[in-house]
Parts: sequence; structure tokens; C-alpha cells
Amino acid sequence: MTETAFTPRVFSGIQPSGNLHLGNYLGALKRFAASQERGIESLFCMVDLHAVTVWQDPADLTRATRELAAGFIASGLDPDRSILFNQSQVPEHTQMAWVFNCIARMGWMQRMTQFKDKAGKNAQNASLGLFAYPALMAADILVYHATEVPVGEDQKQHLELTRDIAAKFNHDYGVTFFPETEPRIEGAATRVMSLRDGSKKMSKSDPSDMSRINLTDDAETIAKKIRKAKTDPEALPSEAEGLEARPEARNLVNIYAALADQSVDEVLR
Repeated sequence: MTETAFTPRVFSGIQPSGNLHLGNYLGALKRFAASQERGIESLFCMVDLHAVTVWQDPADLTRATRELAAGFIASGLDPDRSILFNQSQVPEHTQMAWVFNCIARMGWMQRMTQFKDKAGKNAQNASLGLFAYPALMAADILVYHATEVPVGEDQKQHLELTRDIAAKFNHDYGVTFFPETEPRIEGAATRVMSLRDGSKKMSKSDPSDMSRINLTDDAETIAKKIRKAKTDPEALPSEAEGLEARPEARNLVNIYAALADQSVDEVLR
């Protein structure tokens, strides 16, 4: 097998699900904008084909896609330095996904915890698209031979599957055609949690608006949500290890650290 040197290239995407919140900003948008400073070719995508793994109103999806594009640019993404595009406008994504459906093994897909979480007890009625979602994600990444992907902790398993698919393709055909893409998981708030429950990810689908900070919230609303955020009565520790059993306190410290561009230990000193 011939060794191949791959051009450094960053790829990542966000579903246009509407109502961008602080978790989207700290976990993705802010990091995407910062990655431009490294001078590496970067591609960022509104992954609308992933959104339709569950039913979407077409008009709402169109609106959410435009809002997400605006969110990318408002967060600092520079169209002169990065490529920003809509997934469904590039047919090679779905073409590559079919190839990867034939490379991936059923056992690999069945181990994906996100499918289990999203399908819940009604897995028999979940769409095939939801089950095969990770193969499309692998196609999104590898169709551009991306060498790294900024992701949150919750997507790490999908990146590992992407690497498995790339390795199997390369092995089966005796080539080094695809890179084994590296995840970039860094920063204090790669996964922002609910302000009402530190064990749950911040989400637009949470029925309580007090559980999240929307990017469209004004300063007064944001201050109110932070004041009412769930925490505990204990004083903050002097080191990050002291927050391990305190999810709500850890979440608020992580948010502050990410916004202040400091480490958690620096915040606690």
C-alpha cells in the first residue's frame, strides 16, 4: 500500500434545526471561526440532509438553513477564508454515502449510541436514514479528504466510525485513498449542558426556554437565565477536579471559561 500525504483540511457541519443557542456557539460556531486563524483550508456545511432523518416542514427547514448561514457569518466565519455551503446542493455527499453504506458493517452501526438515544424505545419505527446517519456523516468528511474535524464529545464515536470506514476502504482496495481523520475536541465547553439539568445537553427541543441561552436573547434575558440556572450551595473548589461530581456548577464554570478564553483552572484560582 502506497503512503499518501494528505493536504491538511478542516471540515465540519451543523444541522439547520433552528433556534441557535449558546451550545451551538461555544461547541461549534466559535471554534469554526477560530480555526480560520490557523491558515488551513476549511469547509463548513449546513447539513440539511441529516436534518430530514426526522420529519421536517420544508418551509421551516429552508428558513432554518438561512438562519444557520447567518449564524455562521455572525459568529466570525469569513467567506473569503472558508467555504460555507449547503449539503444538499452537493450530490457527491449522497453518492459517497451509498458507497460507505456498502463498506460499513451492520454491527458497527448498531453500536452507535446516538441512534439508540434518538430512537429510544421506538427503534422499529425510526427512519432508515436515522440509522444510517453516521455513514452520511463519514461521506460528508471523506468526500473532501478532510484531515481533521472540530467536534463535540457527543460526536466522537461517529468520528471513530468514519476512521473505521476509511481504513476498511483503503484495506479492501489496497490504496491509501482516504485519510484517517482526526477529531479536534478542545476547549472548556465542547459540550454545553442544560441550565436546568447538568446531565442533559443544552437543546432547542427542551420545553423550558430557561434551560438554554438562545443567540437571539437580549442581555437582560441572558442575565435572568444565568441567575436562575440550577447550581448547588457549595463554594467553588480551587481545582477542576473538585467539579467532577457537581454537573451544574461545572457547566456554569465551563461556560464562563469558554467565553473568557480561559482554562477552568484559571477561572477557579
